[in-house]
Amino acid sequence: MSKDQACIRFASACESAEKRIDLATTTSYNLAPSWLTHNCEVAAVFLHISLLKGAFMKKFGRLISTPALVCLLLTGCSINNTSSKLESRPMRLAFITCAVNAKFFEPVRKGMEDAADMMGVDADFIGTEGIDVKAQARMVRQAVADGYDGIAVNLIDPEAFDRVIRETTDKGIPVVGFNTDDHATPNARLSCVNQRLYEAGQSLAEHVLPHVPDGAHVLMTMHDEGVSSLNDRLAGEQAVLKKKNVRWTVIITGNDSAKGAEVITEALKANPDIRIVLGTGQADTEAAGRAIEKSFAGRGYWSAGFDLSPETLRLIREQHIRCTIDQQPYIQGFYPVIQLTLYLRYGIVPSDIDAGAAIVDAANVGQIMELTRRQYR
Repeated sequence: MSKDQACIRFASACESAEKRIDLATTTSYNLAPSWLTHNCEVAAVFLHISLLKGAFMKKFGRLISTPALVCLLLTGCSINNTSSKLESRPMRLAFITCAVNAKFFEPVRKGMEDAADMMGVDADFIGTEGIDVKAQARMVRQAVADGYDGIAVNLIDPEAFDRVIRETTDKGIPVVGFNTDDHATPNARLSCVNQRLYEAGQSLAEHVLPHVPDGAHVLMTMHDEGVSSLNDRLAGEQAVLKKKNVRWTVIITGNDSAKGAEVITEALKANPDIRIVLGTGQADTEAAGRAIEKSFAGRGYWSAGFDLSPETLRLIREQHIRCTIDQQPYIQGFYPVIQLTLYLRYGIVPSDIDAGAAIVDAANVGQIMELTRRQYR
């Protein structure tokens, strides 16, 4: 491969980050074609991450035709010879989750697919239909038997995956977490990309607390039992609500938001003193808005909760849901692919990433709706 061909390949990879690279840069600084061939995808990743954080232009000031680019590319991107066995075939990654067909995971899947395409790897999104931690653990073992090179696991239980992940890493297969982390017991996963769940629950409750009367009775919802992320958010909300001596009734709505709306409607009718519904996940938050719109509109009822869907955003716009917390699921699929690929190819060790807890309400819902339609939010 000539230097010009290598430069073109380098620029093409970096175009995934939506910026063109000045080919004169690589010529001016005399980068070897072989270096560019092996490292262009690493450069593209770091550029893409800079763009996602909104720091690209602030950091470089103009198109990347300065020594700053060379320093960026040369830092931490040396070739790991131990990855040579993977070069003869596409690297294969598996994402293993609960509730695999839940609408919430659509942006996660898209983030995974976009990152896999950028990095030139194959990635499969698999999991259980509902909540079955034993079946999910068996899927991890099956992924090892099926020859996957790296695995990302939604660690919805603080203990159920400890043994299988240790078995997997002992066989030399790296494991990272996504969406929910195992923080209660020792776990051999290298990292996790997820929201800080207890703190996120506190953030939601603090945001709505001025609108909650002292001593109020509120309905608190979860779409499933046995999911540590929902339990953690619930605990965070309750810790803040205690400041106003709030009482609560907790119910399980299920993962179907239409059916969940019926469950919430019945609970509100059975507790006529309740006017506020606080959710912990996508399905139950949407369900609360649906229930209020259909059966309690204009009567002083409101809800708040977690995660995004087109229907949740519409209900925010119509003011049946006061606000929701966005945990940015797209990056929960995107970054684990990057982490596993860089670790397998170059030995770059993954680190935890906080997916955030952004408030979405009537003030900014219009900006979010199009991005949600495109499965980025």
